[in-house]
Amino acid sequence: MKTLNLGKSGLEVPVIAVGCMRIKSLSKEEAGIFVKSALDLGANFFDHADIYGDGSCEEIFSGALSGVRRNEVFIQTKCGIRKGLSFDFSKEHIVKSTEKCLQRLKTDYIDVLLLHRPDILVEPEEVAEAFGLLQASGKVRYFGVSNQNPGQIELLKKYIKQPLVANQLQFGIAHALLVSEGVNVNMLCDEAIDRTGGILDYCRVNDITVQPWSPFQYGFFDGVFLDNAEFPELNKTIDAIAKKYEVSNTAIAIAWILRHPAKMQPVTGTMNIQRLADCVKAAEINLSREDWYAIYLAAGNILP
Repeated sequence: MKTLNLGKSGLEVPVIAVGCMRIKSLSKEEAGIFVKSALDLGANFFDHADIYGDGSCEEIFSGALSGVRRNEVFIQTKCGIRKGLSFDFSKEHIVKSTEKCLQRLKTDYIDVLLLHRPDILVEPEEVAEAFGLLQASGKVRYFGVSNQNPGQIELLKKYIKQPLVANQLQFGIAHALLVSEGVNVNMLCDEAIDRTGGILDYCRVNDITVQPWSPFQYGFFDGVFLDNAEFPELNKTIDAIAKKYEVSNTAIAIAWILRHPAKMQPVTGTMNIQRLADCVKAAEINLSREDWYAIYLAAGNILP
């Protein structure tokens, strides 16, 4: 498995992250097989959140990790969403949520803790205090955010002492806003509207690793685009390119993301071992410029 530097952390991590939001759909035995299979593939970076399965996903994962040495895996989790109520980046909530994550994961430390979506009422001074306590106690090694724009990150950076090493953002062939607004700068089309504040370039300039989530989805959890009759031209193009590289369409969808020079770390969501293997295979593929743009255009994107 190829690796990348995770932001400014100094951690060399796999270019593919294993998302564990759906691990609760597996039995205890199936979860154990899945996690061990991921490790055999070299995919030892696992992404969690305290709200996934109301915490059950972390518990299931810790059970599946039985017998594996802690230093053989990277564990990332997220906090900040109070399900059914609000977002909460208060010092008390961040610290308490992290403590519960540690208990469920049965570990002494978390490699990376992300703030899960922006909290409108965030007081960055409290975030700084929480980060300081968690780092000083050795409970969290590194920190990051998810779904945040440059201004929100700059506000946090004004107070926190730790570098933000990652930003999880939705990105994929059928949700290409991160790149489409950049290629249409100064145009009158809708694609030129700045909806992200230039977050992709911002992350590159500031050495923050972008972690694309839901790389196979279109819209906001509307479904997957692969083998979907609503995307005939896109799938025809992907299938032809997959045949050219002698891999699956899944591998091509991930390879398309990895081809971007930002050195992103896609977060998979599959609990299917073969699909995960296909995602890992993508790390070996270097799409040509022609193939990358062919897929981009087949998805309905435009070029000026």
